[in-house]
Amino acid sequence: MEENIKEKVKQILTDYLQKNGHRKTPERYAILDTIYTIKGHFDIEMLYSYMAEKERFRVSRATLYNTIILLIDAGLVIKHQFGNTSQYERSYNNETHHHMICTSCGKVSEFEDETLKQAIVDTKLKGFHASHYSLYIYGLCNKCMVAKRRKNSKT
Repeated sequence: MEENIKEKVKQILTDYLQKNGHRKTPERYAILDTIYTIKGHFDIEMLYSYMAEKERFRVSRATLYNTIILLIDAGLVIKHQFGNTSQYERSYNNETHHHMICTSCGKVSEFEDETLKQAIVDTKLKGFHASHYSLYIYGLCNKCMVAKRRKNSKT
């Protein structure tokens, strides 16, 4: 199944590059392949390290940033803005999910809730046809909440 997804996204990228007059470079395909190996969110530094260590394929950070922009335009990657940081995740064949972001430590957790999904599907958006969505819930994770309680009980 995973190999089928990788072949499909390669084809989507090839079609996008041809249609938009971009070169089909080995770096772009290596970056795409690596992204579709990573589960969950990643940032550019994580992708850079992962490619250098695990994939043994070195590309510059500039190439990563430029390729990420292409992959977002091609609909293969989604960019999230969690507080002050940008993180990315693959978008093809990725189940709709929601995000909880801790405002203290910055930890991002994913969760799924069928009631929320259905409520969004059932929402009538006048004059608008939604293709996808992201839901971010900000608050404190359990670890930070416990630390806050401890701090408050000492004062």
